[in-house]
Amino acid sequence: MSAFGLSVAQFTATLDTVRNRDLAVSLVERAGAGSDLVVLPENAMYSDPAKERPDAGHTETLDGEFVTALRAAAQRAGSHVVAGLTETNPGKHPFNTLVHIDAGGQLAGVYRKIHLYDAFGYRESDSVTAARAEAPLTFEVNGITVGAATCYDLRFPEMARWLVDHGADVLVYPAAWAVGPLKEFHWEALLRARAIENTAYVAAAGQTGPLCTGQSQVIDPLGVTRASAGEESDAFATAVVTAERIAAVRATNPCLENRRFDVAPRP
Repeated sequence: MSAFGLSVAQFTATLDTVRNRDLAVSLVERAGAGSDLVVLPENAMYSDPAKERPDAGHTETLDGEFVTALRAAAQRAGSHVVAGLTETNPGKHPFNTLVHIDAGGQLAGVYRKIHLYDAFGYRESDSVTAARAEAPLTFEVNGITVGAATCYDLRFPEMARWLVDHGADVLVYPAAWAVGPLKEFHWEALLRARAIENTAYVAAAGQTGPLCTGQSQVIDPLGVTRASAGEESDAFATAVVTAERIAAVRATNPCLENRRFDVAPRP
């Protein structure tokens, strides 16, 4: 059976893009030394959740310094990488984007966030362009298919099922999950629910405090937490994903076979 090591890495991104880039590269190199896939948080390139400089947002293209540095780090580590950045969108609000970089250092896939965080008193759509649900981001690691989504996408079970319908057995969620009443409980409950209802591994990498919850973790298809980074910044946690575990859980709980509804994006 196929297997791979999966690391979820976390830190607090700030307005200092050089610091953010150096931390992201360091985490890829450290975690990638013992894993085949490293997942970094949403907005890992630049983050201003407190709106300290609302008119000075930093964006980069996919061939900018951040992605270029991650490509080199992925190649050095020999590990796949998924990470979030604010992508330049000429003439419009930027995209909240995930990149998939393969173990050879090539930019292999892109996902632009579909569900923008217009909730809990926050309006991401005021500064970010929502992408259309056209094609999911999926890729293989050691023969196991991974699907990627971003933070608030976690609250939409259709998004996870869409990825599973495209072959994903592992769901990864880079995030900057904001703190607030019951928010950490929501994070844990939703991650576990997405794993159990899809009989899939779920791996989430969140930014850390004081404004985000951290708690990056890997959960298996029965909802068992296999690894967690807690609240510590500049940290990672690693677990082994196996096709054998996925097959065994789906034999016991064939809910994907028993389903009576299909999921399709709205036009």
